[in-house]
Amino acid sequence: MQHWEGVSEFVAVSETGSFTAGAKRLGISTAQISRQVGALERRLDTKLLYRTTRKVSLTEEGNLYYRHCRQVLDALEEAERAISSLKNTPQGLLKLTAPVAYGEKYILPLVNDFMLRYPSVEMEVQLTNKQINLIDGGIDLAIRIGKLADSSLMAKRISQRTNFVCASPDYLKTYGEPHTLSELSQHNCLIGNYDYWRFIDQGRERQVKVRGSLRCNTGHGLRDAALKGLGIAQLPNYYINQDIHAGRLIPLLKAYQEPHEGVWALYPQNRHLSPKVRLMVEYLEARLP
Repeated sequence: MQHWEGVSEFVAVSETGSFTAGAKRLGISTAQISRQVGALERRLDTKLLYRTTRKVSLTEEGNLYYRHCRQVLDALEEAERAISSLKNTPQGLLKLTAPVAYGEKYILPLVNDFMLRYPSVEMEVQLTNKQINLIDGGIDLAIRIGKLADSSLMAKRISQRTNFVCASPDYLKTYGEPHTLSELSQHNCLIGNYDYWRFIDQGRERQVKVRGSLRCNTGHGLRDAALKGLGIAQLPNYYINQDIHAGRLIPLLKAYQEPHEGVWALYPQNRHLSPKVRLMVEYLEARLP
């Protein structure tokens, strides 16, 4: 049993680059993980890590030991997954993160349905528009929208969304309808997180800087402002589909509309897809609009 002591802690520190992040991943205190790694180094009579105030890095011996430990832990996890797969029932804790608005409208209801279907699964869901590091945060699955940054994560497209430029009939009656991108400068544009809007112009992506009397970081607020005739907004379809169908908002500049953006499921590639993650991805893919 002594041979295992400190191994998981050492691997967590090696992969996250700090004792604090490693402790967070394992759900223990920084002091505890430091004690375990220190005891492991004393038992091996070998310095495994270089420690500075800014970061932790592997020594040559530590790098060699890490590679072997990672293989052992991967084999152990694979053995546990094999037993779980034999049961053919997903179980245990699944940590998921998703954007706030999309998560509230689409992901959380499906997560709740998934838990009803698989009662042995526990869920920890974090809705945030920040790009959380999955490895450091111990996250099993992330839902991301749009272009993905280059990373070591595996990605599967599970749905799509479309951005619409739109305004209320009252606004258009008063100020007229823009027919070209240059005409946006003559209108009050309701701005979200960025002061530019994206379009496709002659087959190329184009960003158009916009100005207006309202800046708001929530789509619900921008939708409400557009419905009340304050200006023109660019919003994802899931905010305004019903308003467009009901005629409360009118889509504009359709000739310049962006193509569909992908909705992606991301998960670490150094882990085999466990039954609970695999089934959750398949469940979302089958049911997202």
